[in-house]
Amino acid sequence: MDNTRKNIKPTEAFKIKEFQFFITGRFLFILGLRMTSTIIGWWIYTLTKSVLALGLVGLSEVIAALSFALYAGHYIDRNENRKLLLSCILFYLGCIFILFFLSDKSINTLHPWVTACCVFLVIGCTGIIRAFSGPTFSSLISKVVPKHLLPSATTISSATWLTGSILGHAMGGFLIAIIGIHFTFIVVIMFVIAGYLLLRNLRPKAVNSESALSTWQSVKEGVHYVFKSKEILGALSLDLFAVLFGGAAAMVPVFAKDILHVGPHGFGWLNAATDIGAIITVSALTFFPLKRKQGKFLFFSIAGFGICIIVFALSTTFWISFLALMLSGCLDGVSVVVRGTILQLKTPDELRGRVMSVNSMFINSSNELGQFESGVMAKIMGIVPSVVFGGIMTIGVVIATWIKAPTLRKMEY
Repeated sequence: MDNTRKNIKPTEAFKIKEFQFFITGRFLFILGLRMTSTIIGWWIYTLTKSVLALGLVGLSEVIAALSFALYAGHYIDRNENRKLLLSCILFYLGCIFILFFLSDKSINTLHPWVTACCVFLVIGCTGIIRAFSGPTFSSLISKVVPKHLLPSATTISSATWLTGSILGHAMGGFLIAIIGIHFTFIVVIMFVIAGYLLLRNLRPKAVNSESALSTWQSVKEGVHYVFKSKEILGALSLDLFAVLFGGAAAMVPVFAKDILHVGPHGFGWLNAATDIGAIITVSALTFFPLKRKQGKFLFFSIAGFGICIIVFALSTTFWISFLALMLSGCLDGVSVVVRGTILQLKTPDELRGRVMSVNSMFINSSNELGQFESGVMAKIMGIVPSVVFGGIMTIGVVIATWIKAPTLRKMEY
């Protein structure tokens, strides 16, 4: 490890005014985004009473996101990031307004499944937006702070992302219970607008890549870099398959409503439990970073994540379910920090947008395809067996990767 990094205070990046605007604006945007996902999950299951419909929410987003992800990376590297990010947020705000009007029972007389299909279409649009916004956020970190502050800035960014996710999930559930789905969307709109106004304070950023490569050659360059970088590819692949099989988030509305019988308040807490655990870990790692054997920590944490998912699936007691999800988040937080630090340190500036887009493909496909896989398997096997199966498969993926990827297991930074 570089001796310069050892002497950096964990919160050093906070002294940069622009980083403060970036982190706070991103926090508010993530808060609104996570509230939206919580609302959609409860709304769709209430409308359709179908676990498959919950899976279709994830599928509608991942198809759109993956379709545009590689081009998004090329576009991000060749365009001014601040302007692109602000445009993405405005488009996202437009999608929230559409969902707001669809949720108004006084004017929406559509059949529940017709309304659900309209929601799927809007979610598809947000998937396209996120294909651009997610990598742009990640790319901007290196343009807001100097390189020697990237590890601490990345950890802080992960912590604020997770905090926004926690509060978004919890607030979404509580506000649904207090003011209903329709008016909760108004709160989402307010948070997104506030985030937009803060991010407007960022200065325009230089475009790092001025290559004359064609779009297709540019895309291939980014993908090739990821596949030749064994640490990046290994960390992304392990996360992809672990979350693909082990993600229980899509089924939380079903567990809350039909198994644990806790209603929207309990649903909000269950939805936030994973992120609460993750923020505990990420906050701890901000002040006490992993010094050695980061690769082994990555493997052990994902194996533990799979065990927690099995416990959650078998539990019929709310507090056990909550603790299982929270502990799974604690373990997932290790993966978030290790993967994020590897990406920031090993990615050249001129490839940052494209590499972050490939990363978003892995992350989006694991989360949203995992949501679809959960819905389909729940339909075929039943809700509890399908989640147990996912946890077992996660442990299997860890064992297989441990054997097949010794360089990742031995990795240190």
